[in-house]
Amino acid sequence: MDGSGDSDNEVSTPTGTRPAVFLMSACLAGTRCAYDGGAAKQEVSVGERATVRLVCPEVMGGLGTPRDRAEIVGGNGFDVLDGRARVLTHKGEDVTEAYLSGARQALRIAQAIGAAGAVLQDYSPSCGCRQISDGSFRRNRTAGMGVTAALLLRNGFEVVAHHEYDPSSSFRPVPNPPD
Repeated sequence: MDGSGDSDNEVSTPTGTRPAVFLMSACLAGTRCAYDGGAAKQEVSVGERATVRLVCPEVMGGLGTPRDRAEIVGGNGFDVLDGRARVLTHKGEDVTEAYLSGARQALRIAQAIGAAGAVLQDYSPSCGCRQISDGSFRRNRTAGMGVTAALLLRNGFEVVAHHEYDPSSSFRPVPNPPD
């Protein structure tokens, strides 16, 4: 998996609009790109009024599948972006640069496709939107965002945790650009 998988579901929408386009963590669509080589335990249905672009920032940043479990140590995704925290594996390897690289690539994709936002796998050190692990490697969760979620939010994109997404309300349709 190259981390940039595409999935387009074009549907009819009101005149003058196109379906909302958003990023989604690839593991939520069943792609086996999670750290343990699996997919998310809870797949997400995108609904009828959306077009998605699947991304796995960790794979896009150069990490393999499977890979060592990692957590943000010393803060959250915003702290990683600002150089105050690091992403380390449970073996102590610093993988911060891979997480930053993948987050930047996800941001570039979101900007290029005009994404309305992103539905991301919560609890991940990359995609976590509401909760991440606390850096103790004991699987304790704490409020906070992962690196990619923080970068997208900082750049004006709506981010929604997988367990909060409601496909019936979807992201807002985007006006068609003028000819």
